[in-house]
Amino acid sequence: MNQELFTAVDQYIDALFAPEDEALTATVRSLEAEGIPQISVSPNQGQMLHLFALQCKAEKILEIGTLGGYSTIWLARALPRHGRLITLEIDPKHAEVARQNIANAGIGEKVDIRVGNALDLLQQLEAEGAGPFDLVFIDADKPPYAEYFESALRLSRPGALIIADNVVREGQVIDPDNPDERVIGVRRFNKMLAENPRVCATIIQTVGAKGYDGMALAYVKP
Repeated sequence: MNQELFTAVDQYIDALFAPEDEALTATVRSLEAEGIPQISVSPNQGQMLHLFALQCKAEKILEIGTLGGYSTIWLARALPRHGRLITLEIDPKHAEVARQNIANAGIGEKVDIRVGNALDLLQQLEAEGAGPFDLVFIDADKPPYAEYFESALRLSRPGALIIADNVVREGQVIDPDNPDERVIGVRRFNKMLAENPRVCATIIQTVGAKGYDGMALAYVKP
């Protein structure tokens, strides 16, 4: 693979369709300053999430995995004035950095950051009747991806879109003997997704500045 070429093309696409404003660039800088891994979506992937949210006419969005709030900002900016986004983050430090970045982007009133184990928080959301959501973005630890999806499906309305990132793992998903728990978790998720009769789904391979990976897209059938 020619990573240098992929990165250059990503930069070309970003400049045309997803130029970052100060709030987004400040978010990227905040991750570096706080020692948080630079594993957010790329700018054009953020723009893609934004477009998906617009296409869904999303008023309620659920995000599993906040990190520094970069994808949160792209998604929340697609919401109408009364829209709401709930994002789940296990690391209190990451959540605090994200909270500052989201406030800096001027969308703090639309975003509810909840801190804790995502599976526990998802159960709480179900118990309080927080759904149904119009769009769900899953971008968190990989071993429980299948469980995240099952909860997301219960919390989604018919016609909703569920998106899961990092489901190709540089092609490692085709190796059934790969011992990496992240690959095992994603393979389990991919198989479960393909067999679930409640959704129409596929996986799109992605290349770019973030390397070789893929996103799963699932439409919740009416």
